[in-house]
Amino acid sequence: MPRDHAQSAEPLDPGVRAPAPRAADRAPGEAETPFLELLARGASADAYEQPVLLARAEGGPAERIAALERAKLLALRVRSELEGRRRREAELSALFETAHDLAGLRDLDAVLRAIVQRARSLLGTDVAYLSLNDPARGDTYMRVTEGSVAARFQQLRLGMGEGLGGLVAQTARPYVTDDYFKDARFQHTHNIDAGVRDEGLVAILGVPLMLGHHVIGVLFAADRRARVFEREQIALLGSFAALAAAAIDTANLLAETRSALAELERANEIIRDRSGVIERASDVHDRLAELVLRGGGVHDVAAAVSQVLAGTVEFTEAAAAPAGALESSHAEGHAVRHEDDWIAAVSAGGELLGALVLRGHPGLDPVDQLTLERAAMVTSLLLLARRSAAEAEQRVRGELLDDLLDARDRDPRLLRDRAARLRADLDATHVVLAARLDATAPDADQEADARRRLWAAASHLAATRHGLAAARDGGTVLLLPLDVRDTATDLARRTARALGTAVHEAVTVGASAPVGDLAARPEAVAAAYAEARRCLDALRLLNRSGDGAAAEDFGFLGLLLAGDRDIAGFVDRTIGQVVTYDERRGTELVRTLDAYFACGMSPARTKDELHVHVNTVAQRLERVGRLLGDDWQSPARALEIQLALRLHRLSGPAQH
Repeated sequence: MPRDHAQSAEPLDPGVRAPAPRAADRAPGEAETPFLELLARGASADAYEQPVLLARAEGGPAERIAALERAKLLALRVRSELEGRRRREAELSALFETAHDLAGLRDLDAVLRAIVQRARSLLGTDVAYLSLNDPARGDTYMRVTEGSVAARFQQLRLGMGEGLGGLVAQTARPYVTDDYFKDARFQHTHNIDAGVRDEGLVAILGVPLMLGHHVIGVLFAADRRARVFEREQIALLGSFAALAAAAIDTANLLAETRSALAELERANEIIRDRSGVIERASDVHDRLAELVLRGGGVHDVAAAVSQVLAGTVEFTEAAAAPAGALESSHAEGHAVRHEDDWIAAVSAGGELLGALVLRGHPGLDPVDQLTLERAAMVTSLLLLARRSAAEAEQRVRGELLDDLLDARDRDPRLLRDRAARLRADLDATHVVLAARLDATAPDADQEADARRRLWAAASHLAATRHGLAAARDGGTVLLLPLDVRDTATDLARRTARALGTAVHEAVTVGASAPVGDLAARPEAVAAAYAEARRCLDALRLLNRSGDGAAAEDFGFLGLLLAGDRDIAGFVDRTIGQVVTYDERRGTELVRTLDAYFACGMSPARTKDELHVHVNTVAQRLERVGRLLGDDWQSPARALEIQLALRLHRLSGPAQH
């Protein structure tokens, strides 16, 4: 036994610890130990040089160092094999996950993004992207990118044979380049090179996406530095490309299946709709027949059709319906679409009676359209039947108004009873209106027809407003209640518009001042009618055809038109605020106004007339302006104010 071995076997002093053996003195069989520890730790490749370097530094024997070298190489091979297995395991796991995604395909874009992300991660590249062929344009375009930062690169389109991707798409073979701009195997174009340069790519690997023998796109992995792609990496990217192609094929098949199912569903819907249409047509026929037999109204018809058409159907007057659509429906005899609504004219004998309007239902089945048109026809028949009854009622209304105008029946109780049966209230405040057509008919027959239409429109308006109407003196007279929020002028203008719209001609309306207690004072109706006719004549003389007005609209001329010569009302409307101001504050604004006009509207002569300072006159006139308005000195206003001042002076107590 060598001496050093023998010495190592001698017993040691119990108080002295034996020194640790040096790396160089360890037995050769122990050379693998440090490398096993490195393998267990998963150390980097550089760490495997440390045991050898340490043995050399300690001056270990050559056989020991050689054993460590052999153990190192063996450990590195094991490490490389383990890394390869881990890499293949990760690749297989990624392929499995991608296949799983494909099996549960719901969103093609999501699957393609997952494929590109996993390819980039496993190959360790800066960028991965996928392009698809466009058969219509004969090129290929970017579909999904991962790691890209350049907008122009993300929007690239490559012609067949252009760039590396175009070459892959054209040849159906993978291509790889470790330096794109130095590679002359494929056609460089300015547009493609600019996009690649913007992205900063150098090494690029592209593999085809195949469906059968056809290329549908290209899957890429690329780095921003020179790199050589290994055969295993090319194969891995090819596997991902196969999965991507399968995903696209599956998505296309799903789309075709969904399209076929949608077509079948549409066919079923058409069958169901046709069956439903027949049922609805039968239903609406039965409902409309029942309505006619039991005396239903136009709104009952609209409600019944609303239920059948599953929409909102309303009957509207001709004036309230869209004019263009109503005229088209009347001329064509069919319902017409207006924006999101449908309009069906209700007419009889060439006369428009109104319209049925189907609201918010832009898409209408032809059979449903026919249902709406039939409902409009039934409505016109009901309206004609109602018209016969209404004409009888209108005659009764006209007779009552004639009696009031002629003052033949003076029994207030009897007048109230007759009015109540017509839903009119003679105790309410009313306005008498005289209406006349402005256009002159070319012959007597047409003029008589125009007057009949005016009387019919006025009678309808009176019935809806709980008033009375009668044909008189070549025109129409109406007795309508006055709302507390309205004036006689408002009522006259509104009536002129309503009648003009109904007869499609200009109608001029003159109104009386409000009158009340007509049952007890029936003679007031005749006086008010005379006043309304004077206003009507004044409007026509002033070329205000088609307008409506009352005596109060004509200023002091209204005194000439008004039947009762409402002097107090005129004075109050014209200078009432000034008179009230004087009465409340003891001022002399009225006297100042008298003097001002008497002195030719000269403040200097006015102050001499009143014996006051000119500033006092100016202050009083300024106060008058605030009370009467800034235009009180205009010629028209000044004339009315002077007349009101004179009437006020004449109507007041005698002054001495």
